[in-house]
Amino acid sequence: MNNRIALIQQAFPGLSEERASELMNHVQENSYAGDTVLCKEGAVEDTFYLIVDGQVAISKWLDFAQEERFLRHSNAGDFFGEMALINDAPRGATVKTTQQTTVLEMDRESFLNIISSSPVVALAMVRTTIDRMRWNDKMQFQELRETYEALQKLDGAKLDFIEVAAHELRTPLTVVQGYAKVLDLAAPTDDPNLREASMGLQDGVNRMLEVVNAMLDVSKIDSEMLKVSPVPVLPKLIVSQALYGFRSAIDARSIEIVERHEASEEMPFIHADPVLMNKLFYQLISNAIKYTPDHGTIEIITRVSTDERIGGRGLEVIIKDSGVGISEYHMKNVFAKFYQAGDVSLHSSSKTAFMGGGPGLGLAIADGIVRAHSGLIWADSERFDPENPPGTTFHVLLPVGDTG
Repeated sequence: MNNRIALIQQAFPGLSEERASELMNHVQENSYAGDTVLCKEGAVEDTFYLIVDGQVAISKWLDFAQEERFLRHSNAGDFFGEMALINDAPRGATVKTTQQTTVLEMDRESFLNIISSSPVVALAMVRTTIDRMRWNDKMQFQELRETYEALQKLDGAKLDFIEVAAHELRTPLTVVQGYAKVLDLAAPTDDPNLREASMGLQDGVNRMLEVVNAMLDVSKIDSEMLKVSPVPVLPKLIVSQALYGFRSAIDARSIEIVERHEASEEMPFIHADPVLMNKLFYQLISNAIKYTPDHGTIEIITRVSTDERIGGRGLEVIIKDSGVGISEYHMKNVFAKFYQAGDVSLHSSSKTAFMGGGPGLGLAIADGIVRAHSGLIWADSERFDPENPPGTTFHVLLPVGDTG
């Protein structure tokens, strides 16, 4: 008995021997074999434990990792199970004996009575809980740092692979593209099957080269090696050039294009890289076509705006479609590279078919180009709804700057 009283006083420093003896009247001593679960995470249980002898392991299930994560060991003099009783909540972790273990057990009612009537015990609980929270925070911070470092290495390795693979693919694809053109020129004009095969080969190679070049663009953006060669550029002209490349797809799907300028003043030039601007609007228009149903509408609006985030006066280009929209869940990742909002199993390589897939690089490239020009890009949509399409609006805000 004296050993148990001393143990209680060790667990709750400052508790008098008389008070510890009184507490002993409310506990029951039990022994458990190794590998016995005393507390089960998520279970509603009513027992507080104080370890007399032995050891327990405390672990927690991590949904994101789909694994049981060990937290710590507790030994003689340690207590556990108090938080679930104080908060009247399910167990927050699993506690399992690692060897033959003896514990003092107290039910919920007795535990709460002791806490409410003994400031010393309550204070000891608070101190222990704070210490455990600090330790848990320290462990979680360490794990987050290690995970972040591992992700950085993986991302770096992925970018290296993408760059090498893209370079290795581009050379043979260029050769195939050249021979495809030769084949097309040599094909008899009276053989429609051969000409169709030649055109299909060229289209396939061009699409593959487009994906390879997109991979290289993403690699340059992530490694901050995207070169910007700014000159005075009229965005309306760049948008028109990008639209021209989709004319056949727009006609085939009966999509209406509406272009308008919302300002009384003359359209300003911006200081930008015309090649990158063409890629920017090509990706945004391609995205709008892909997610707009046949017979839908795409509005392209240009207007002069003032926004302190870009240092004052700027030019805003708005691409507003009548498509299926984007859910709030997917919106936060819409500019992430390789991100697919839809079902990958329904993936299509077409860049203009309705809801056709893609490598998930277009919007990441658009975001990188805008950031390289010190601009802003964002998207608005009420919801994702293929049955009653709410549409999506992409905004590009570019500083006018000094055109020299």
